[in-house]
Amino acid sequence: MDLGKRYCVIGAGTAGLAAAKRILETGAEVIVFEQTDQLGGTWNYTDTVGKDKYGLDIHTSMYQGLRTNLPKEVMGFPDFPIPEQKESYIPSEDILNFLISYANKFDVTRHVRLEHHVVSVDVVEEPKKWKVMVKNLPEQKIETFFFDYVFVCNGHYHTPLLPSVRNIELFEGKQLHSHDYRTPDNFKGEKVLVVGAGPSGMDLALEISKQALHVTLSHHAKEPFKTVFPLNLTQKPDILELTPSGAIFQDGTHEHFTVILYCTGYRYSFPFLSKNCGVVVEDNYVHPLYKHCININQPTMTFIGLPYYVCAAQMFDLQARFCLTYYTGNKELPTKEEMLADMHEQMKLKWMQGCRKSQSHMMGPAQGEYYDDLARTAEVEPIKPVLTRLHNESSQRFNDDLLNFRNDIFRIVDDDTFEEVVRNE
Repeated sequence: MDLGKRYCVIGAGTAGLAAAKRILETGAEVIVFEQTDQLGGTWNYTDTVGKDKYGLDIHTSMYQGLRTNLPKEVMGFPDFPIPEQKESYIPSEDILNFLISYANKFDVTRHVRLEHHVVSVDVVEEPKKWKVMVKNLPEQKIETFFFDYVFVCNGHYHTPLLPSVRNIELFEGKQLHSHDYRTPDNFKGEKVLVVGAGPSGMDLALEISKQALHVTLSHHAKEPFKTVFPLNLTQKPDILELTPSGAIFQDGTHEHFTVILYCTGYRYSFPFLSKNCGVVVEDNYVHPLYKHCININQPTMTFIGLPYYVCAAQMFDLQARFCLTYYTGNKELPTKEEMLADMHEQMKLKWMQGCRKSQSHMMGPAQGEYYDDLARTAEVEPIKPVLTRLHNESSQRFNDDLLNFRNDIFRIVDDDTFEEVVRNE
């Protein structure tokens, strides 16, 4: 047991709840600081965009009517699956209720301090501790805490990443990021340019096309989409530049638009970390980290949830178990030099495979290799192979048939196998 140790967890979304649950199992003390007034992180919906009542940036990117773009069968925790129901793709409210149930089941809820905004995290050398300054928002006062370990779990769907577009300031219509998208009703009768064809760009372009006069999807995907889009949704290459009334594309064509929606992803952002923490974000590459989580310069700090295109809850749980294996003394961390060498070797492989620096934490089809590496290195229980296989299969179906993929129903057969269930309708 890890009695006497104090852990700070920043964020009470999926990652923070998973980390806190595993920390409690060690017998240590944990406090989870959450900026908003409820658990669940980005799964909380609000009509509000921009700033909250305290003047802080709205965290959630949730929009009305969202159903998961992954089957629920891969979205639960290893020891707490999402409750059985007929559909595989379920409403966002069900995920939020699931997370609240998880926090209550494992006694995490009472360790969460809602409406507590982490202002700064710094190192105190003698004795070696983490000094965490937190603003109690309802009382508008700063409180100071000291911890042995810090788990950064603030998510990465809250700080918009906007592209560099020539003459972006000339466009006279409305421009917004998908972070501020809430409902397609706001686009009724508009001519909309959606920039980016990741999961959000594809999903929102289709949703908006149900209300908009016309939608153009601008992207640089190398492979053509198999999805047959509605007649009022067309595709264009990347933007060359904007004009007052629209955009000129790289194929030389010009089209007029009234709204531009940027579905261009998010930036990793940790404004509360002091320079002494020793972590930098460079072109969305967070480093130096051992296995995408442990801070090599200050190993008592870890980041849960940076990799994306993953089985999120499963991976968060695995990362927490990985880190706690070292923090509880069950295994000894490699030396700083060994961890740096491992990081450089892993990054070299990713970049040799064609990944840009901004894609350093992207997993996708290779996610299983990452899970197995974590489990093997720390000698902890691995993620079941069936989950990786189902995640990769469902992601491919999303790309191939955006209009119908949410009709699929899956069932886990065993640790290696899943099957598709035939609808009886």
